[in-house]
Parts: sequence; C-alpha cells; structure tokens
Amino acid sequence: MKGDRVEIVIDAGGATRTYEVVATRAGRRVEVVTRRGVVEVVEVTRTGTPVRTARFMASRILALVEHPVNDRGDSRAEAEDEE
Repeated sequence: MKGDRVEIVIDAGGATRTYEVVATRAGRRVEVVTRRGVVEVVEVTRTGTPVRTARFMASRILALVEHPVNDRGDSRAEAEDEE
C-alpha cells in the first residue's frame, strides 16, 4: 500500500548505513524475503511485478524495521501519536 516503507541499517565496516525502500505509488507494496543468507526488499505492483529491489547480506544487517500503513493511509506510529 502506498506509504509502506522498510528501513534497513547495515554494518559498513566500522560505520553504519541506513537504507529505506518506500512504496511510492498507490497499489504498490513492499515485501521482505530472506533467501540463502541474502535479505531482499522489493517494491512490487498490484500484479506482483518488481519495481525496485534492494539486496543485503543477512550477516551485515543490524536492524530491519517495517513501517506498514494503516487503512487511513497513516503510518501506525503517526496514528498512535494522535491518540
């Protein structure tokens, strides 16, 4: 769903780097798949066609945080702040 995003923090040899994959248009979503020591974060269309792909070695990932969007289109963290 538009607004879904995944933040990935990796160890880059003494420093950390943060990457973010976001569903940029309506009907797109972000999927996370782990295969053979590689974590793949993919933005896909409604039909399942990949638009953007990011691959990371699982041993280098320090944190992977998914930020789904609720039914109103707000991220859950923003919705909790309003209450």
